[in-house]
Amino acid sequence: METMVMSNKQVIFRDYVTGFLSESDLLINSTSVNLKVPAGSMTALVKNLYLSCDPYMRNRMRKPDPSSPATALSFIPGKPISGFGVSKVMDSGHPDYKEGDLLWGAVGWEEYSVITPIPNLHFKIHHNDVPLSHYTGLLGMPGMTAYAGFYEICSPKKGDTVFVSAASGAVGQLVGQFAKLMGCYVVGSAGSKEKVDLLKNKFGFDDAFNYKEESDFNAALKRCFPVGIDIYFENVGGPMLDAVILNMRPHGRIAACGMISQYNLQVPEAVYNLWLITYKRIRIQGFNTIDYLHKYSEFLEFVLPYLREEKITYVEDVADGLESAPAALVGLFHGKNVGKQLVVVSRDLD
Repeated sequence: METMVMSNKQVIFRDYVTGFLSESDLLINSTSVNLKVPAGSMTALVKNLYLSCDPYMRNRMRKPDPSSPATALSFIPGKPISGFGVSKVMDSGHPDYKEGDLLWGAVGWEEYSVITPIPNLHFKIHHNDVPLSHYTGLLGMPGMTAYAGFYEICSPKKGDTVFVSAASGAVGQLVGQFAKLMGCYVVGSAGSKEKVDLLKNKFGFDDAFNYKEESDFNAALKRCFPVGIDIYFENVGGPMLDAVILNMRPHGRIAACGMISQYNLQVPEAVYNLWLITYKRIRIQGFNTIDYLHKYSEFLEFVLPYLREEKITYVEDVADGLESAPAALVGLFHGKNVGKQLVVVSRDLD
């Protein structure tokens, strides 16, 4: 078999993390990769173009704990971390993928990855009239998260009042736009004036507030929702969730997508108002996007026309080069990103 070897830069997981993630927990290393897969192999060698930075990745940096499902897929110290990315096939033994194909799905944080394509975890890209980077966000896992969480979990209807936390992020910006398309009243929270302006002026939210400037979340929500909240798309957890429960309307729905405020804490913050979910008949449901990826083609049929007609917009925060990946990921937990955080590994499609 012909051997072609290239250097392969990687982001290596140093060791299990306690407390806040720091850039020193991730190391840049260089190894080599064979650009040809073994004859008869079902694997594919891909060149990674874009990598997606996502908050759930912090939970994969915890030491495995048999009592916690959040650590079931912990990263392995000394090995590259992995996540979702957009890639080009360089060589393949898999019958469904050939050299030159573009795909998005699970890959290593490295320049080249050897993958075994798995249905509903790797998806061939057929629509090239939209930016390839969108497959890390709007047309990738975050887009599916917004779609499944809002339509499948929240059971929305026209006129509902909808609150979205972390609303300018990869998922939140889409949930708000989906809700507006349904004729809902939508408010979002974010962590800066720039992000609040983005919510109101670009994404079409009816109102928004900077949570860092609010000393009383309960009062802020009462100001924005004088009649209460029907749907809460939960991305942050902690005191915000506590205040939301106080302001939920009877039979309200909460889609628990994530709780980014809690991921770096050694002792999670308590939620004191949970007892009210009984009296208000509130439904709180957690979900994992992986359970809905079989609906991906349905999602594309729904979202692509809106994107092409510019009825949906999407903001990305782009970090250049694999060396910038650790800082980009860490920045998520300090609110440094404006929009969907992604890393460009290569813009070269050759």
